[in-house]
Amino acid sequence: MHDIRWIRENPDAFDSGLARRGLSALSAQALEIDAENRTITTELQDLQTRRNDASKQIGALKGKGEDASEQMAAVAAMKDNMNALEERQKETVSALRALLESVPNIPADDVPDGEDEDDNVELRCVGDKPTFDFDVRDHVDIGESLGLLDFEAASKLSGSRFVVTRGALARMERALSALMLDLHTDEFDYTEVNPPLLVRDEAAYGTGQLPKFEEDLFKTTTDHWLIPTAEVPLTNLVAGDILDEAKLPLRFTAHTPCFRSEAGAAGKDTRGMLRQHQFTKVEMVSICHPDASADEHERMTGCAEEVLKRLGLHYRVVVLSTGDLGFSAKKTYDIEVWLPGQDRYREISSCSNCGDFQARRMSARFRPEDRKGTNFVHTLNGSGLAVGRTLIAVIENYQQADGSIRVPDALKPYMGGIEVIAPADAA
Repeated sequence: MHDIRWIRENPDAFDSGLARRGLSALSAQALEIDAENRTITTELQDLQTRRNDASKQIGALKGKGEDASEQMAAVAAMKDNMNALEERQKETVSALRALLESVPNIPADDVPDGEDEDDNVELRCVGDKPTFDFDVRDHVDIGESLGLLDFEAASKLSGSRFVVTRGALARMERALSALMLDLHTDEFDYTEVNPPLLVRDEAAYGTGQLPKFEEDLFKTTTDHWLIPTAEVPLTNLVAGDILDEAKLPLRFTAHTPCFRSEAGAAGKDTRGMLRQHQFTKVEMVSICHPDASADEHERMTGCAEEVLKRLGLHYRVVVLSTGDLGFSAKKTYDIEVWLPGQDRYREISSCSNCGDFQARRMSARFRPEDRKGTNFVHTLNGSGLAVGRTLIAVIENYQQADGSIRVPDALKPYMGGIEVIAPADAA
């Protein structure tokens, strides 16, 4: 959500930020509604003052036993006028809110301009691409030949874009989650949280999923929403709160299922586990002081990268262009892991700094120690990592000529002695 006071003072900057996202200028429309609202407020204040004065006159006249009917009629007329103005003010407030809540965050100054993902800028590559002396296969071929990835069974149960993992691959998926949680809690100071998977409208609104992306969510018959990411409940833990500055930053992590309708992805990434309606993810969320959010963004991205380093996976980090930036984000780093079965990089984590955009929607603030009043916190979120995609990366990067999969050293403590997932073991 945008601050109308900031738009009043910086209309050109607001429109320029929207233009960088390929959107039309909106400051004039917003300020026109805002001006009407402020005019109504002034009129209401004036009418209230006149009404108070007239009420005093009525009291004085009645105290003298004089006729006050004229003044009483004037007060009644003013009340009717005030009621009409209050109704109109509700309409203007609603119109302004509807306009601003549909507008994405303004990109940070150092975000590269661009139309789409082709204009993202690579920042660094880490590790080396694996080499193979045999024809590499993708995770679908490997997993199905092992009998440990079952798309047919999932389709029978739930339809397309679901998968059943079995045996050692199911255990590896669990092991990946445990590794990530242990790393983020033991080494990176995140507090583990087990949040609800169903949230109300206000929680989905607070992080920017509603109202704009309603079609991308699953809704229950009880008017709850299945979370598309743990970002939603984790960030909303501070909704409506006024935090002590000394307690910042707050860092949360959670391992949860995530549910997405993928309404805007028809026909995209239909093979395998890349784009599912249900998947698991370890999420990181930071609530911090505005002055610290840029550094926190770098830190969070580093935490996600460390998972890939521990797993020995080659990856690169890109900064998203304005045309590829998410709705709530002012700046985003994508971490893209190398998948030899596809011969390309694929996103495995997005780490975003949302500034005060979500905090304004949630009314999440902190009380500065050195002055009165409150300020909005900054919120950040990132995948640490998407577990299913990490499983894909391990399968494809650690595949062997005989169809087996080597277990990365970092996962061996979680695998109960399994060091190689082999065709014979799968049986």
